[in-house]
Amino acid sequence: MGRVAYGAAGLLALALLTACSAGGPDREDPEGVTTGGAGARGASTSFSPQDKAADVPTDQPVVVAVHGGRLKSVRVDGGGSGPLPGVLSADGSRWRSNATARPGTSYTVTAVSVDAAGKESRETSTFTTVKAKETFDIKTITPNKDDTGLTVGIGMPIMIAFDKPVTDRVSVERNLIVRSSKPVEGAWHWFDDQHVDFRPQEYWPARTKVRVEARLAGVRGGPGMYGKRDVTVDFKIGRAQITKGSTDEHVLIVRRDGKKIRSMPMSAGQGGQWKYYTTSGIHLAMSREPVTVMTSPGIGPGQPGYYQLTVYNTVRISNSGEYVHSAPWSVGSQGHANVSHGCVNISPDNAAWFIKNTLIGDPIIITGSPRKLEPTNGWGHWQENWKQWLKWSSLKGGPTLGL
Repeated sequence: MGRVAYGAAGLLALALLTACSAGGPDREDPEGVTTGGAGARGASTSFSPQDKAADVPTDQPVVVAVHGGRLKSVRVDGGGSGPLPGVLSADGSRWRSNATARPGTSYTVTAVSVDAAGKESRETSTFTTVKAKETFDIKTITPNKDDTGLTVGIGMPIMIAFDKPVTDRVSVERNLIVRSSKPVEGAWHWFDDQHVDFRPQEYWPARTKVRVEARLAGVRGGPGMYGKRDVTVDFKIGRAQITKGSTDEHVLIVRRDGKKIRSMPMSAGQGGQWKYYTTSGIHLAMSREPVTVMTSPGIGPGQPGYYQLTVYNTVRISNSGEYVHSAPWSVGSQGHANVSHGCVNISPDNAAWFIKNTLIGDPIIITGSPRKLEPTNGWGHWQENWKQWLKWSSLKGGPTLGL
């Protein structure tokens, strides 16, 4: 499975700037920008991309530099999408864009500078970006209001699915920005060309505000393919709740903010066949379902072992059909023996409490079973240690930005 993650917006190396005003250049700065000489009259302004440049990459920064004065303002207009934002240096000598341009768009750069004598001058330059043959978009981003709610558990990953395969993973990943009110170390992780997920190195701090900025409009996703739009999602982390259960001790313990708040007798998978073991590992609550119809995996009606049950107050913990759920039929075994087909059985009263008190993304950790939860089985993101997680991250992680 091919995979590659987290990062702040990156920009290409600057192209050599050519002075637009009279007077020959006499110096080159560390970024390779050539500006007018000290002997030139007035302020000398330089542009990159150069005037009338064509097929400019969308992620090439626009840079305006002035010698013999300071920039008063810079505006980059094009495509009806509003001015391209940028940052002016502290000394007013340089302006640099900090967003991706749109493909197939003509831009006009207007720079107003002031020389040492206070004389103001205005200069313009134009360029056109490379055309897009096709676009790609975000198909889904999780968490979201409809599927998870916007208050989630401390184990919640950020999951993005694209509508088309992305081959320029680095370019896309650089433009996936995570901000948080409490700083965390985190990384993006490619599960395949259409799915990239983010998780912190450790669980999210409780009560953290998080913002995901997918700045993908105009970003190159592959040969001739560019991002269609930007997407921003805000969510927050709730209290720190972790549930732990042992298939040997037959009990679930719920702790919130470090304090034990509930102990629930449980019955896990009976084993015998591999599919009837509950998986061991760090699961996450994936959904809360008042009613779930469960059917025997791989067995049809009339075959030995077939079942179809209507089950109440279920919390899903994997894609292989595992839930923590109400099981009135096994109350006598709960706390003593494992009799289920792989789910975690608890009493009706405990199940009603658990579904009410669980957030999507809460860790639910099961130990004691020989069957391990696979990282790709549901939201098994925490099954990989940090070194393993970073293996599929081209940018190798870093701290979240402030919010």
